[in-house]
Amino acid sequence: MRQAVLVEPEHIEFREVPDLTPEQLSDNEILINVKKIGVCGSEIHSYHGEHPATFYPVVQGHEYSGIVVAAGAKVTKCRPGDKVTARPQLVCGKCGPCRRGQYNVCEELRVQAFQADGAAQDYFIVPEDRLVKFPDDFSMEYGAMIEPAAVGAHSVSRAGDLTGKNVVVSGAGAIGNLVAQFARAAGAKKVLITDVSDLRLETAKKCGIENTVNVLKTPLKEAIKEVFGDEGYQVGFEVAGVESSIRSLMETIEKGSTIVVVAVFAKDPQLSMFFLGEHELTLVGTMMYLHEDYLRAVEDIAAGRINLEPLVTNRFPFEQYNEAYKFIAANRDRNMKVIIDLEA
Repeated sequence: MRQAVLVEPEHIEFREVPDLTPEQLSDNEILINVKKIGVCGSEIHSYHGEHPATFYPVVQGHEYSGIVVAAGAKVTKCRPGDKVTARPQLVCGKCGPCRRGQYNVCEELRVQAFQADGAAQDYFIVPEDRLVKFPDDFSMEYGAMIEPAAVGAHSVSRAGDLTGKNVVVSGAGAIGNLVAQFARAAGAKKVLITDVSDLRLETAKKCGIENTVNVLKTPLKEAIKEVFGDEGYQVGFEVAGVESSIRSLMETIEKGSTIVVVAVFAKDPQLSMFFLGEHELTLVGTMMYLHEDYLRAVEDIAAGRINLEPLVTNRFPFEQYNEAYKFIAANRDRNMKVIIDLEA
């Protein structure tokens, strides 16, 4: 079978390795024929040697969908022919966070495609406890986007009950777009998404996020007044990963409110302790997802509450993995989600 391995920064090597077979499965494992893979921004950081927790060489791919080929004797969640994906988190199950159900922040967490081999190959084996099944009519491309959708679902859950609250999402890339959509689906009264890219903001509108602003053209304070009036907003999501973004949220959000920090910052920002303390703000971190976030993502997408169609901007065949990464790096403001098609 084919395998795409990031052997060192800016060098993906294609290998032919023996096929995985049903005979290799343990009782609780599933053999998947991988069909589609989504490319994550973090993988682009790994590609350029900018991800401090990537172990080279490593097989790429942690956003993926596939078809069940075979299942172990004790597997009950799926059967051959089912459409599926699986969480890429490898956890110890013994540390404090794992024992209290926060395995997404396991003390020994390893993530496939970064600290462990990923799914960028024709066949992949996963344990049943990480498996997520799709409806029969579910798009395989959508299936490859469940992982980032689960990030959006989990991020929104970290803000608590959004019912009737106004929300600002700073950053309209794929994750910010999904955060905004899940905030709306969670009952937010109004959602405003901001960015410096008109393409990303136009995509947000196509996904049903009505209120958008390019902060290079309109100051955030002015946009907040126009969209929310005197109500202001009570929840902010920082998904841009730049200092000016989080500082703007802290300066403009209603006192006593919550800001969820979703983005990974390349450089630690300098924050105003005045706004944090005197305005009694709550800064909340968020890390990946739990299994229920995967399930919620599938349910909301299948029900039409989350629109993924406008997010897929480019597709590459498996043999052009290198070209896909280079394209993303060269066109950061002109693409949203790139899909690798193993059948193209």
